[in-house]
Amino acid sequence: MALSYEFSIGSVRAREKSLLTSSDIEQLLSFKSVDEIKRFLSDKGYGDGRDVDEIIKNHSVEVWEYLRSVAPDFSIFDPFLIVNDAHNFKVTLKGTMSGRKYDELIISPSTIASEKLREAVEHKKFTSLPDWLSKSCEEAYDIIATKNDAKESDAVIDNAVMKETLRLAKGFSSDFLKKYFRTQIFYNNIKIAIRSARTGSSADYLNKALCDVEGFRKNAVTAAAVKGSEYLIDELSKYSEYDCNKAMECYKQSPASFERFVDDKLILAAKESCKRSSEGCEPLVGYYLGCEAEKKVIHIITNGIKTGTETEIIRERLREIYG
Repeated sequence: MALSYEFSIGSVRAREKSLLTSSDIEQLLSFKSVDEIKRFLSDKGYGDGRDVDEIIKNHSVEVWEYLRSVAPDFSIFDPFLIVNDAHNFKVTLKGTMSGRKYDELIISPSTIASEKLREAVEHKKFTSLPDWLSKSCEEAYDIIATKNDAKESDAVIDNAVMKETLRLAKGFSSDFLKKYFRTQIFYNNIKIAIRSARTGSSADYLNKALCDVEGFRKNAVTAAAVKGSEYLIDELSKYSEYDCNKAMECYKQSPASFERFVDDKLILAAKESCKRSSEGCEPLVGYYLGCEAEKKVIHIITNGIKTGTETEIIRERLREIYG
């Protein structure tokens, strides 16, 4: 019998109860050792593992298996999975061209089998790949082969992912998802521009790397970025689109504050829309985003404990959660 969203939403609402809460975060912050975090995660049902990273990895596998089992249309997760496709192509390309092993770097789930990527690279037959990726893969291959420029090669692939994400989002009936991915791509562009300004990247590189998305002033951002970081931050501070001016105020405090602002903006949008939704795919996507958000929080706290960072400093780095 075909799955219905009515069933899926009921199931995911029950699963949401296992997500971390504010009190859980406070408990994690009180721990003095990584072993305490491992025990806590085990008690929460995250599963087993030799360390926190392995526990979280195993939990992610279980989450994807669950979502695949309850989603009436699993393709709603394609915008998240094609990021893994891009990563897998990059490591396959670089591993093949350098003669180094890369199997352990392949991640899942994805929409393209790793064997298919390997064959495409080894035989330079990129037409076997999906249309959205094939032309960019060929270009990325040629850049590595002729220029040995991994940065430019990666930019071509990342740009293809952003374009495909926006194309997929347009096909969704959910206004939330359309806005979510536009916001995500907007800030991907901002991050690319900032990195480029700091490293002195050319306008040609930025034209290849940046993606057209509603509200993003590509020409103005490119012109500012090639002048340097100060010019770029000043330019971005003038923009109200997607609260860019607020994001830049955070960046002026620290790059970490900027990253936190972006993460929080996305998860709070999901919390506002997906938790209130009673139909369609939004509750399933919201649950997935909630799982991803709490993974970041666990990593931040774990790394803080490992490095002996003061609790209040760790707290300042934490992201909003969905639970």
